[in-house]
Amino acid sequence: MMQRNCKRSGLAQARQVTTAPHGHVLTNTGVWSADGRWIIYDVRSTADGSVFDGGRIERVEVETGRVEVLYESREGACCGVVTASPVDERVVFILGPERPDTTWNYGPARRRGVVVWAARPGDAVSLDARDLAAPFTPGALRGGTHVHVFSPDARLVSFTYEDAVLDAALPGATERNLRGVGVTALDTPVTVPPTHPRNHSGHASVLVTRLTDEPRPGSDEISRAFEEAWVGTAGYRRADGSWQRRALAFQGRVTAADGTAVDEVFIVDLPDDPRRLLEPGDRPLAGTPTTRPAPPVTVSQRRLTFTTDRRHPGIQGPRHWLRSSPDGERISYLARDDEGVVQIFTVSPTGGEPAQLTRSPWPIASSFTWSPDGRWIACVADGNVCMVDTADGGLERLTPTVRDESAPRPEACVFSPDGSRIAYARTVMAGGGSHNQIFVVEVPR
Repeated sequence: MMQRNCKRSGLAQARQVTTAPHGHVLTNTGVWSADGRWIIYDVRSTADGSVFDGGRIERVEVETGRVEVLYESREGACCGVVTASPVDERVVFILGPERPDTTWNYGPARRRGVVVWAARPGDAVSLDARDLAAPFTPGALRGGTHVHVFSPDARLVSFTYEDAVLDAALPGATERNLRGVGVTALDTPVTVPPTHPRNHSGHASVLVTRLTDEPRPGSDEISRAFEEAWVGTAGYRRADGSWQRRALAFQGRVTAADGTAVDEVFIVDLPDDPRRLLEPGDRPLAGTPTTRPAPPVTVSQRRLTFTTDRRHPGIQGPRHWLRSSPDGERISYLARDDEGVVQIFTVSPTGGEPAQLTRSPWPIASSFTWSPDGRWIACVADGNVCMVDTADGGLERLTPTVRDESAPRPEACVFSPDGSRIAYARTVMAGGGSHNQIFVVEVPR
């Protein structure tokens, strides 16, 4: 497959849009406001955001560089990992514990999502309800949520989850705390009793993935579900021709026949009506003191890839979230080809053999996003922001090659809502220090 190395004079036009001497961390998707005017970010100090120490959620107006503070944390909490609604001016992000102490401080099982409207900065509303005291409230969780992403119609929010009740390793627990994927229904409030100081009301939130502590080797059972993506802007077409309006693709960790852990592509179909997420299955939605919260009866989980026999099995490469084509026909992920080079692969939401999209001599080095028209995928490769042609896998460079610490960061490479720009971050030296700064590059027409 031909690899196109963009030779336009001066390449595309890239521009730095933030300059303040502090961190600017982009999430892997949803960094643009619905109207494309603003880019939303947090201010964690480390380039990769691995230290959760941010105190503000901000947005920058791309044309002017004007910055607005949407939220400033208080009472010892930190905040970060913000994404924007695709239809209005809401943002959602992680908020760590306020008034943290030795029994309840920041961690995967001790955080929550909150929502802020840009028109009401500072006014944060809890996303996921939490109930830490049995008997637990259906529609409430017992732990922490992470990387919240609005569905295309903004009626639901997806997230990853870890359970504080089981994380405490209480005597008698029959199941472990495992990372799973869940959703919140934004039009379904849940009231939680004040039976624990860390309880709070919010919106109906459930886990939608079924996990197993010790998956049987060679089975489709998984011990971890993570790095999810909404499938299509309106779902996908099932094999029988009918339409599935709501679905999440995610990475699921299976155990291969030889006992090794391998991450594969899975999908979970959700009900059309978000209220049906509160219909319990064979186990309690809210879990018990010794077991995890269970998915509702209205969801269905399937495995899409079976790669344990490949030379380089499973999903590999830099940390990334699965991404779906806008029409819902292809779910994309990173894996190594037979030569060991990280490439973009795709698989249908109905299953079948995966297809290798890129055949680049340079590994794909970042998370990635699809353009709104489905023609391109934006990513980083060989120190450049690039676009991949989704028809033939050809790769076009948009920015000059940079292979040192100031190269485009791997965490985010995100198309604007109209497909005309790509947002990304670079580490920039200024004033005796280095900080992430946000850049945009125009997409050639």
